[in-house]
Amino acid sequence: MRRFSSYGPINTHLHYYAPRKELIARAFTQLVGENPSEGGHYITVWAPRQTGKTSVMQEILFQLKKDPLFDVLKINLENLKNETDVGTIIGAICEEIGAGLNKTFTGINTQQQFQKIFNRDVLDKPLILILDEFDALAENAINTIVGAFRNIHINRSDEKDKTTEQKTYLLHAVALIGVRSVLGIENEKGSPFNVQRSVHISNLTFEEVEGMFKWYERESGQAVEEEVILALYDEMRGQPGLTCWFGELLTETYNPDPKKPISMSNFDEAYGAATHILPNNNILNLISKVDKPPYDETVIKFFQTDEKTVFNYDDKNLNYLYMNGVIAAEKVGSKEYYVKFSCPFVQKRIFNFFSNRFFSYLGQLIHPLDPMEDAVDEENLYIPNIIKRYQAYLTKNQAVFFKDVPRRKTDMKIYEAIFHFNLFRYLFDLLKKRGVEVIPEFPTGNGKIDLILKYRKNTYALELKSFSDMSDFHRGIEQAADYGRQTGLKEISFVVFVELSPAEVKQLEKVVEKNGVNVTVLPIGIL
Repeated sequence: MRRFSSYGPINTHLHYYAPRKELIARAFTQLVGENPSEGGHYITVWAPRQTGKTSVMQEILFQLKKDPLFDVLKINLENLKNETDVGTIIGAICEEIGAGLNKTFTGINTQQQFQKIFNRDVLDKPLILILDEFDALAENAINTIVGAFRNIHINRSDEKDKTTEQKTYLLHAVALIGVRSVLGIENEKGSPFNVQRSVHISNLTFEEVEGMFKWYERESGQAVEEEVILALYDEMRGQPGLTCWFGELLTETYNPDPKKPISMSNFDEAYGAATHILPNNNILNLISKVDKPPYDETVIKFFQTDEKTVFNYDDKNLNYLYMNGVIAAEKVGSKEYYVKFSCPFVQKRIFNFFSNRFFSYLGQLIHPLDPMEDAVDEENLYIPNIIKRYQAYLTKNQAVFFKDVPRRKTDMKIYEAIFHFNLFRYLFDLLKKRGVEVIPEFPTGNGKIDLILKYRKNTYALELKSFSDMSDFHRGIEQAADYGRQTGLKEISFVVFVELSPAEVKQLEKVVEKNGVNVTVLPIGIL
């Protein structure tokens, strides 16, 4: 019986997978060429990490090897990622190519020498070359190698009167996998590889995710509730690595009774473990990418709730975060694109990371003699009284705890998200001993945050926002009421961080009824 796997490329004989036939056929056709006798294309195969680039190209490799017209090689270059000498890198790649073709290519360390190994006098027949992890190479090596490919491609284009096997160079097609620099983003002189076509590896569709679990049902005889598949897709957005990791958790680690259907209780247990105690290389890699300048402050800006960030692929910071799976592009209307996190699970993990990074220690949260009787009783939480305590805590400690946090370069104001991190940690630390679960939620994926508090049989929602002006303030109240209706709550708290005097902050306190939902406005002064 197959298993779910997120550890490297999928083995189609052992693991559940999505066939992705259309994508594979499209890339296959580009490499072979619409008219193979005239040559294939030089392509880049790009996508954020852990989206299945290598697995897709492996399937294409197996298909290409069936055609006797071509020699086909796939070479993994990750072992060269720490090498900086261009000549050494070129030499290592040439030796790999030679080994794959039963030839000896040694002592090659220049672009000109590299280019010559693809000559008709050297190769036996047209070659399709696939270089995996190409973006792991040093920038100078990338530019040198793709410069050679460009020269070969132009030379072959100049020989349109010859078939692919008659041309001076027999490099029929090239696929460079995982490429960022080749696209010209990081090369200040422009891309030397501007002749390539592009194949983008997208996330799995819901139908593809559902198909894998239906496959599991057929093989195992164990049902998977539809709600589980929907929740999994909503949280992971079809990201292959994370989807298959959760497939493993649900069908193996957190599947105590295979005779019963996999239910939402299984999902909740697996999700909680994945959030708090289970290591995952994909997530650890994402955290490492955002835990350094300038990417940390760039990501912190995405948690602002007053406006979206425009997505531009040619922005170096956004490009880096996109290619490493932190963010994605959200299309709004016909031509507008904005930044959003790649999926809710990634957003929550990054939010938790920054909350802990900045506020791992909060000091004394309330007066030691405070019994909190007006805030928590045996059955209910009283959110306004909890927020009053947070306001007192913030007023007392703001100068100390916010001394070294990131600030906007334009006006040296503290980033809005810092207050969200702090409030979350405060509520989490204050209420966890009282049996309250505090959960950050991100309904839109690009800034908007709600804190969900679960206590006994009750659920409480806090929608967070920073105050900008009265128009935006009233619009925020409407949005909070809408969110309350969508979640089936009759009451919701609208928590607003306000840079005004205490008297002015007090004026914003109110309870507003909107279409059956009571919105309690709780302003927090942050002067």
